[in-house]
Amino acid sequence: MIISPGFELIAREPGFVVVHKDPGLDFHDCDGRPGLCSLVRDRLGARVFPVHRLDKATSGLLLLARNREWAGVLAGLLRERAVQKYYIALSDLTPGKKQGLVQGDMARSRRGSWKLARSMTRPARTRFLSWSVRPGLRLFVMKPMTGRTHQLRVAMKSLGAPILGDSLYHPIVPDWPDRMYLHAHTLLFSLDGRDFAYACPPRSGDMFLEDATQSMLQALGPLDGLAWPAQP
Repeated sequence: MIISPGFELIAREPGFVVVHKDPGLDFHDCDGRPGLCSLVRDRLGARVFPVHRLDKATSGLLLLARNREWAGVLAGLLRERAVQKYYIALSDLTPGKKQGLVQGDMARSRRGSWKLARSMTRPARTRFLSWSVRPGLRLFVMKPMTGRTHQLRVAMKSLGAPILGDSLYHPIVPDWPDRMYLHAHTLLFSLDGRDFAYACPPRSGDMFLEDATQSMLQALGPLDGLAWPAQP
């Protein structure tokens, strides 16, 4: 039986909701199928307003405002980089470096993809850490400092370790995985004197759910508590 991708309501606040999006679910309606915003609207009985997005193949946490005023407030926090976002990813390839900063301008490439340029006019910036899970599998924790289209996927490609299952940036292999292994794990921000913190581990993907990966994630603990190298 094929189960259609959907969402789970993680938190409901007066001005916004936090949801977990399954991989494979479009953000907006597509080809006659309801997207995330429509599904959440139907569940809540009221329209919701997106303030940031995830690619169709990416799973994890998203903020959706419950009215236009809150959409403006939350979008402002994102513009000011006052929302901390942490993602996890898996790769079957070894990166050129195991932690640090990836930065550079994003330039359009072929087939709807992007590439990282050496110029620094308006650079995308991503901090990352990584650990070996087992032979042939490496876990990455990424903290985007900017918000560009495909930023994390291109950062991983530039490291020589594209995300497993990423059909745009990873070479096709015979045993192609069951999903793209990128997940929006943690959201943190403060507003009106209150701290908001949400974390949700991945809920699908054979390699996310295997014992070695689960043990590694449990050992890491809260992602915002990791020891990050000093920024250059």
